[in-house]
Amino acid sequence: MMEGRERDGGSEATALMVQSESRWVDGSEVQAESPRWYVQDDFSGEENGDGMRRRKLEKTLHRVDSFDVEAMDIAGAHAGHGKDMSIGSTLALAFQTLGVVYGDMGTSPLYVFSSVFSEAHIKGPDDILGALSLIMYTIALIPLTKYVFIVLKANNNGEGGTFSLYSLISRYANVSLLPNRQPSDEKISSFRLKLPSQELERALRIKDRLERSSTLKTLLLLLVLMGTSMVIGDGILTPAISVMSAVSGLQDQISSFDEDAVVIVSIIFLVILFSIQQFGTSKIGLTFAPALSIWFFSLASIGLYNIIAHDVTVLRAFNPIYIYYFFKRNTIKAWRSLGGCVLCITGAEAMFADLGHFSVRSIQIAFTFVVFPCLLLAYMGQAAYLMKNPTMVDTAFYASIPGSLFWPVFVIATLAAMIASQAMISATFSCIKQSMALSCFPRLKIIHTSRRFMGQIYIPVINWFLMIMCVLVCATFRSTTEISNAYGIAEVGVMMVTTTLVTLVMVLIWQTNIFLAIGFPVLFGSIELTYFSAVLMKVGQGGWLPLVFASIFLLVMYTWNYGSVLKYQSEVRQKISMDLMLELGSNLGTVRVPGIGLVYSELVRGVPAVFGQFLTSLPAIHSTIVFVCIKYVPVPVVPQNERFLFRRLCPKDYHMFRCVARYGYKDIRKEQYQNFEQLLIESLENFLRKEALELALENEACNMDSEDESVHSHESNGFTDSLRMPLMADQSLRQESVQLGPSSSSVLPTSMMSMSDDPALEYDLSSLREAKESGVVYLVGHGDVKARKNSWFIKKLAINYFYTFMRANCRAGPANLNVPHTNLLQVGMTYMV
Repeated sequence: MMEGRERDGGSEATALMVQSESRWVDGSEVQAESPRWYVQDDFSGEENGDGMRRRKLEKTLHRVDSFDVEAMDIAGAHAGHGKDMSIGSTLALAFQTLGVVYGDMGTSPLYVFSSVFSEAHIKGPDDILGALSLIMYTIALIPLTKYVFIVLKANNNGEGGTFSLYSLISRYANVSLLPNRQPSDEKISSFRLKLPSQELERALRIKDRLERSSTLKTLLLLLVLMGTSMVIGDGILTPAISVMSAVSGLQDQISSFDEDAVVIVSIIFLVILFSIQQFGTSKIGLTFAPALSIWFFSLASIGLYNIIAHDVTVLRAFNPIYIYYFFKRNTIKAWRSLGGCVLCITGAEAMFADLGHFSVRSIQIAFTFVVFPCLLLAYMGQAAYLMKNPTMVDTAFYASIPGSLFWPVFVIATLAAMIASQAMISATFSCIKQSMALSCFPRLKIIHTSRRFMGQIYIPVINWFLMIMCVLVCATFRSTTEISNAYGIAEVGVMMVTTTLVTLVMVLIWQTNIFLAIGFPVLFGSIELTYFSAVLMKVGQGGWLPLVFASIFLLVMYTWNYGSVLKYQSEVRQKISMDLMLELGSNLGTVRVPGIGLVYSELVRGVPAVFGQFLTSLPAIHSTIVFVCIKYVPVPVVPQNERFLFRRLCPKDYHMFRCVARYGYKDIRKEQYQNFEQLLIESLENFLRKEALELALENEACNMDSEDESVHSHESNGFTDSLRMPLMADQSLRQESVQLGPSSSSVLPTSMMSMSDDPALEYDLSSLREAKESGVVYLVGHGDVKARKNSWFIKKLAINYFYTFMRANCRAGPANLNVPHTNLLQVGMTYMV
């Protein structure tokens, strides 16, 4: 329906514009475009000698969408461009992951046993073995099996996190609530269609169901937003509990070091931690990785020492029967102790959320060969110590350290606790960036901190917000026990969301066997639901905190997305037709002046209403008008030469174009406006040349059509080979293809041989260069969004107050464009939604 309304470049509008004689048309005499010809694959024919499908020319009155043809030209240009990293680079990245990804999980031994036995007290050795076995198999099943070997494979071109999964699903099913998807966008994606199978038929049925149901789309979005909100909640709680757990070890060594001292020192460390975030993940990782390496070595060494010195029989915990004995002896208390056991896998989600900062292989190597064995030795060592000293469970880690090593280990533990916070801080930055790109979070300033890894970013506002919240949590709760009660809910909640989304990826995209697709959520979903039921019992003991944080961020993100979708739909309704635009230009006496006007809008089709406002407000308009749409597509990165897609909106003498500038959600728009202008104008010149080449081919095809069998007589001479490429293909490639035949030069269309002498093309290029020399002006609409008077009260509250407040205080459009005020022209618009 929307495509029917948006045919502003169609034949009817073209006829109206050709007949119109308005003053604001540039007076060049260029013939109207002839009926389009296009190349079509003849899939029913046999293959010729070079193994390529035969192609035929078909004449059509329908216009070939230049967006789609141009996308065909560049589609696959970067297929397989990402080469495997060398072993040395992978190992170096794996080393850095220790300082960024695994700090949270690595500091869990500081407080896991004390949290587990705070509910189910130690009654005998079997309780210790049962708790140890529960911890060991929890780590083996969730982080190792689920995340390392399954979830990491569900990355979106190297990017992880809940929004990455959502964008991956959006590439295969149109589940986005923002209706700006185009067929040409699919040319960027690297996915391959599979042959028909039972799994594909099932996937297509699910895809069709998702695309047809607005309710399912909204529920899927809410699920993703909920998971993202909980990741942000983790980013607040992780620094607080990690740093306070490390600092509290001084209470047993210094008698005057009371609770107030723990809080003050923890706050000082937190302020230092957040102050160094501006230096970037890579520098922090290189700085912190050595400290974490020493920390993991200390965990393994101390654990091995305690096993040998105290009780080797803790190795019996590899037998899962002790988990059964633990629950049999403690029943309901054992179930409640799961809330403490889940702390041993805190930070597991960071492996996936921080994937954009590193690589799949580096994270897998670091966890499998370093983190996992060190953690097992650490927990077994503490269990061996508790076999001999069960009363020391509250300080099991520090008490099990040999006396002479306490202070060195304490220093390393404090550093590790600070570093542990880095995992969730980096994950929070990544989630916010992805949500902003998918219109689910207000625009904020983003600083790209690495030239090599695009995913390494820093968001100042979010960084200082997390710091303030962490300080408030430490000052308010003043106890790691209270914070640990709050911690588990957010962690398990994110894991459940990830399990649901990965299951959908397995069914819809991977097209996994139905039994495996069902087995994944049954196995891991049941484990996570069991843990979630246990941590919910601690809502009244501090568990309400992450729920409050998650609710606030969920409200912010959903309201922003809701307002953005309504604003876009309002723009679609208010867009103006070509004949109305021409009528305005004629009646108002608008004249064209030298220069390029870039009219910014979110519309991917049609002329935005803001341009009508410019026509009624200004006595003149620029000689070249380009309607620019900055659009984020559900892929991490769009290659530079695939950035711009162009279409001519009017006959050539109007010099009006549509440009869609496509970015991935991982791309950072960091180019200066001069570079953006240069790249856009160069791309427009390329488009004009390709358009002239296309028209030359069409005219030549018309001439050959009148000569009956002339096309068939030249097939052996290579002319057919020249038509095997898309009509908008690069001219050099065409001529290279034409030269395949020995006598190809004799059949080369004369219009192609004289492209440099084409007067229409030369006029277009000279007009564009003259306009460029006169300057580029950015025409931007400053829009207010208001709910209609007959809207529901909730909608008025959300749009008129909450959404409007966020729009007024977020990063505005001109700031995102990095355009000086001398090159900027704004006009007010009101969108009634």
